[in-house]
Amino acid sequence: MPDRRHALLTIAAAALAGCGFRLRRPPTLNIATLQLVGFPARSPFTEELRRAIEASGSTRVVASAGQAQAVLEALEDSRDKTVAAQTSAGQVREFTLRTRLRFRLRTPGERVLIPDTELLLSRDMSYNETDALAKAEEEAMLYRAMQSDIVDQVMRRLAAVPAP
Repeated sequence: MPDRRHALLTIAAAALAGCGFRLRRPPTLNIATLQLVGFPARSPFTEELRRAIEASGSTRVVASAGQAQAVLEALEDSRDKTVAAQTSAGQVREFTLRTRLRFRLRTPGERVLIPDTELLLSRDMSYNETDALAKAEEEAMLYRAMQSDIVDQVMRRLAAVPAP
């Protein structure tokens, strides 16, 4: 029986290799050095974006515009939470969570590589007062997921930019 399992695993691995399956890799950027401007210094979003850029292997985040080949500039980075549904007694039953990032990519000489771009994500979340602590954790998890999605979208846009 173990020989049969081994044979099935080998066939499955060969099938995956033959279909072109590869693990997801960070996109390769055509920019050697990049400066981040307008992002909060030690926010989780900024740190995740910095890690994703560094993980590309082709780009290094630098501190000054003099060292940078391009500048990624945050124009707006915000989160908000609005009531989406209430009961007839006025109790909240659903929230809408939004994350918005407006940015542009330019050279230090002000040539625009990516014009002002807005990424807006929203998620609906049900709410119940008796589960307030669990709902707070769910809210934090949804914001983290939206943050990761925005970082992925920014990285795909950066990968599409030709070398300046």
